[in-house]
Amino acid sequence: MSVSRDDLQAAYALIQEHHRILVIPHANVDPDGLSSALACYQIFRALGKDVTVVCPDTLPSSLEFLPGFEKLTQEFEGHQNFVITVNLEGGVEVDKLRYTVEDHKVNIIVVPKKGAIRREQISFSDGDGRYDLIVAVDTADLHLFGSAYTEHIDLFSSVPILNIDHHISNTRYGQMHIIDPTAASATEVLYQWFRQEPEFAKSLTADVATLLLTGLITDTRSFQNPNTTPRSLEVAAELLELGARQQEIIQHIYKTKPLSTLKIWGRALNRIQVDAESGIVWSSVSREDLAEMGAKSRETHGILDELISTIPDADVHILFTELEEGGLKASMRSSPGLNVSKLAGEAYGGGGHAQAAGFRVAQFSNFELQVVECVQKLKEGIARQRQESQSLPPSPLVLPAAPQESAPKEGTSEAIQPLSAGSDVLRELTTPPPSTQEPA
Repeated sequence: MSVSRDDLQAAYALIQEHHRILVIPHANVDPDGLSSALACYQIFRALGKDVTVVCPDTLPSSLEFLPGFEKLTQEFEGHQNFVITVNLEGGVEVDKLRYTVEDHKVNIIVVPKKGAIRREQISFSDGDGRYDLIVAVDTADLHLFGSAYTEHIDLFSSVPILNIDHHISNTRYGQMHIIDPTAASATEVLYQWFRQEPEFAKSLTADVATLLLTGLITDTRSFQNPNTTPRSLEVAAELLELGARQQEIIQHIYKTKPLSTLKIWGRALNRIQVDAESGIVWSSVSREDLAEMGAKSRETHGILDELISTIPDADVHILFTELEEGGLKASMRSSPGLNVSKLAGEAYGGGGHAQAAGFRVAQFSNFELQVVECVQKLKEGIARQRQESQSLPPSPLVLPAAPQESAPKEGTSEAIQPLSAGSDVLRELTTPPPSTQEPA
């Protein structure tokens, strides 16, 4: 794990120091983001914390099986109280309190039981905020929270933020970070943190393990994506040992799809376009398509990985989705020869992973024309990447040093022999490979 032990301990101390914790994933939430948020909810609650998980989107019914789903809320609770203090020194006692609301005014009536209350005994103050710590999960940039951020900028600017993520494009917002770009999912990052803190580890129940495995399975596409590492597989095995319900995850994520989802997937398949010369395959789903099929934009999740990216002889696969609230979202996958995170960043300020990234376009007059413009801009970026890779000087050939003769190791019958000038291995190392050319 690329996060230091000191950073993990500091993050644990931050949780211990605060009590009213807001946990929030990105807008257009996916299983990894939601599972991460719910896992934090259960772990922090076990420490006695007051935890709220806000999911600003319409709650995805396909993820209702996730443990703790019913704890999600779409609204921020009032995060600022106004306190009126009455000083009761001097033997004053209160008999009754009541209030009235008239003409847009609140009248608070204090009836003394003993003594009198004077104007100078009244003071005013801002009370404690509703939240004293924000834990952001699986979100590379503040603006990816969508309206949850733009409508509550004062909250995000006044409350400390613990930023937990696995995207290399993370802007490192917030006061403390647990960011591991080598992890396959945000839940993998969380698992590494939870298992290293004894108080967290006590609460790694079967429900928490199921949440963490859900994020890992979905963000690796059942361990098929290039971001899958040996450590990812080890984490999955350990989560299964903790009681993670793998078949439950598979059943709900991959084997249960409403009719509206199947219809919108069919529309996306019908719209597939190929530019063989540039090596791009793409499709698009408009708001009109969504309305016609009775679907939501979140139901397009899976189209790219399960359908479009299976088309051979292409280096970049893209799905453009017009969002209900306006703007479009582009999701991208690529072969190892191209970096779509860099491509998305240069073209539209997006990002993600080298072979899985995305971007958004906030405003446009026509969705279809904007898709054409995006494709053209991406084609230019792909051409630049290929040109840059072809112009790089070849890496110098480094031959292994000839080992010294030594006695045979235990369990072998012969000593290791140095390579001779006529060795087949040496000839193979020094013979240039056949030339290869990037696809046009």
